[in-house]
Amino acid sequence: MDNQRLLIWATFGLLLWITYQAWVQDYGARPANGQPRVEQAEVRPPADDLHAPALPSDAVDAPAMADEAPVLEGVTNEGPEDSAATIRIVTDVLDVEINTRGGTVQRARLLEYPVEKEQPDTLVELLDPGSTDLGLIQIGLNSAGDAPKADHNAVFSAPANHYALVGSDEVVVPLTWTDGQGVTVEKTYRFTRGSYRIDITQWLINEGVADWRGAEYAQMLRRSRPPDRSMFDVNSYSFDGPIIYDGAEYEKLDREDLIDDGPLAQNAVDGWVGFIQRHFVAAIVPPSGNEYVYNVSIRDNVARSSLISTPSVVVSPGNEHAFETTLFIGPKLQKQMEGVVESLKLSVDYGWLTILSEPLFWLLNLVYSFVANWGAAIIVVTILIKAAFYKLTEASGRSMAKMREIQPRMKAIQDRYKDDRQAQSQAMMELYKREKVNPAAGCLPILIQMPFFLAFYWVLLESVEMRQAPFALWISDLSVRDPYFILPILMGAAMLFQQKLNPTPGDPVQAKVMQIMPIMFTGFFAFFPAGLVLYWVTNTVLSVAQQWYINKVVHEEAVARKGGKKKDKQTPS
Repeated sequence: MDNQRLLIWATFGLLLWITYQAWVQDYGARPANGQPRVEQAEVRPPADDLHAPALPSDAVDAPAMADEAPVLEGVTNEGPEDSAATIRIVTDVLDVEINTRGGTVQRARLLEYPVEKEQPDTLVELLDPGSTDLGLIQIGLNSAGDAPKADHNAVFSAPANHYALVGSDEVVVPLTWTDGQGVTVEKTYRFTRGSYRIDITQWLINEGVADWRGAEYAQMLRRSRPPDRSMFDVNSYSFDGPIIYDGAEYEKLDREDLIDDGPLAQNAVDGWVGFIQRHFVAAIVPPSGNEYVYNVSIRDNVARSSLISTPSVVVSPGNEHAFETTLFIGPKLQKQMEGVVESLKLSVDYGWLTILSEPLFWLLNLVYSFVANWGAAIIVVTILIKAAFYKLTEASGRSMAKMREIQPRMKAIQDRYKDDRQAQSQAMMELYKREKVNPAAGCLPILIQMPFFLAFYWVLLESVEMRQAPFALWISDLSVRDPYFILPILMGAAMLFQQKLNPTPGDPVQAKVMQIMPIMFTGFFAFFPAGLVLYWVTNTVLSVAQQWYINKVVHEEAVARKGGKKKDKQTPS
């Protein structure tokens, strides 16, 4: 039966594709940039002496200015040898530390995102000055000449060492630096309630006697390690590394490519750089409309993404100039990222099925706004998807039900022409034509629904809203596997029951393969996110209910037709 062969190959293709996507190549052509250890970082209490550890040696070079003026050499580590003070800022969603040496953002904890649900006090930490889980964002001004520079090695002064979001919707942290020759830089960090956005303004005031010429820059440094994969940890297969948007295209940069081919350097307008890991992103977004030089490199297991404005700015005596930069450090919440710049939501990577995944996420989010449970939202969206394909699956189901009804006659034909394959095929085709049965109809719905299934897979895997979201009973986190494998077992049982409703393949080999498939599916899905398995269980149960009803209707129609034929034969002419 050719339709059964097509069904088997389509199903195996689906399994292979999902497995390939989930466990071998979650985000790119090659696995990249190490295991996601940032999410495993432990929370450390703020230092009592308000002194931060010395910044790593890898962090001492600033991007060189490049334009029509003489090229500046990279800044060297000529800052004060003593450790600078740290400033702690606590909002309702962020706990951030800023080092007064350069105003470096050296620590960022996400107060609403614990590493493990069972350990709510151990928070996800996206930035860390430690060498093991290094993560720093340095923003400064690179200037011409030998005069002191307001770069990330310059020591700023601050009026306070602790800020908290209390009684207002924002908190502003000011830092001040002067070169002793009339140039002053006032650097302010603006935090907003409920937001992972940090707006930074560097206000340069020239009260000296000479022009100030220079450019703003920003760079992010983060540890980079080879990947360490584990089939029991879905996080270990997520892309973890540098990303760049050049104003037109978004790209995840492979660790091995950066090491083998060297740094990536390019000019772009309306671009940005950052680092991502599953569910989280840290990005540097410059103002729109300006051109910047972008550079991404890896050296000594430290990845550096930098940008510097071009051309340089000249501020004459008695004038001032504001340099602005925006950071986003937090979960991949699409609405918040769109508020920074619309292209930043590209870091939520749905792959080549984005055109389907985005509307599915929109629908899922809409349903959640009513039911307030992501598991319930998955079930409702599955029902809606099933309803959208009802007519298609109904036609397929009727064909499968008719195949089931004529199976005794098919078996008789196979026995009659067991030694003549050509005559057997011809007799089968005549039977299909007489009974108006399409043997391939059962495969079409699977082929059409496969892209939607894969798109929904990406939505459930990539959307941070699913992270640690509870459903009911033993399912406390829809983004990880079922801890007791109950959902995969229920799915396998539902698939086995579904097979009982369909006609048995005439080929004994095919029949055995079909019997094994529920077991194979159960094994494959055992380590998939519970939310995805919940979708497949719901879809399978709905398919079973629909096929059972169709089989019942088609059987009653067949009985009625037989009864009508017998009555016609008994009626005298």
